[in-house]
Amino acid sequence: MAFTLPALPYAPAALEPHIDALTMQIHHDKHHQAYVDNLNKAVAGTPNENKSLEDLVSIAGTLPPAIRNNGGGHWNHSFFWLIIGPNAGGKPSGKLSESIDADFGSFDAFKEKFALAGMGRFGSGWAWLVEQDGKLLISSTPNQDNPLMDIAEVKGTPILGVDVWEHAYYLKYQNRRADYLAAFWNIVNWKEVNKRYEASL
Repeated sequence: MAFTLPALPYAPAALEPHIDALTMQIHHDKHHQAYVDNLNKAVAGTPNENKSLEDLVSIAGTLPPAIRNNGGGHWNHSFFWLIIGPNAGGKPSGKLSESIDADFGSFDAFKEKFALAGMGRFGSGWAWLVEQDGKLLISSTPNQDNPLMDIAEVKGTPILGVDVWEHAYYLKYQNRRADYLAAFWNIVNWKEVNKRYEASL
């Protein structure tokens, strides 16, 4: 059961001006494809060959680095393409909006804490909004780890995530990660995030 690269659900230029088309093409067609290819190589001929991506992620701490890193990269990016999109941004609604207000004080306070998680991740990694036992938490993970992994410091169901590897933003924002994180709010697909939140409860 070979893993495959999911198609982008929109054109590479669809997130302009917030993320440029060339970054999206390189990020999806080169970086994500490499995670898929390297994951397939890493599991070939091993007992992990027929495990699902979710199963591999859940036992990442017991796996060789090549499977953990590339499996995480494949899962994280497949998730990321869906929770961002064109004609997006704004604010969440319904139960998610209420929970953000309850757990963080306000939407603005949540955005500030989320950005701090992204800025505070030294080197490469991700910042996450996670549902854990009915509560929303913000966390960050190194490299291609995520909150579904058995080795995550903060475990839970990811409902929003932002890639803070330099390949996600360097062509447009260079070293200005804070500017990239500020622009991120213009492309969050809250409809998808809401759906994932409600499914996690």
